Amino acid sequence: MPKLKTKSGAKKRFKLTATGKVRAQQAGKRHMMIKRTNKFIRNARGTTILSDADARIVKKFLPYG
Repeated sequence: MPKLKTKSGAKKRFKLTATGKVRAQQAGKRHMMIKRTNKFIRNARGTTILSDADARIVKKFLPYG
């Protein structure tokens, strides 16, 4: 079998943890921040673990982790 290609957009945006979960940046902080509450902005710092349904899709894009 030939090697599988990794989606280059996915490798820039997602990382896999040691246990196989998918880590991604928090969404919703690019524009229209004036409407957002301070609580939302504070909670959207850093990274988050994707849900199982979303992680399944991303793992197809990263065949070698």
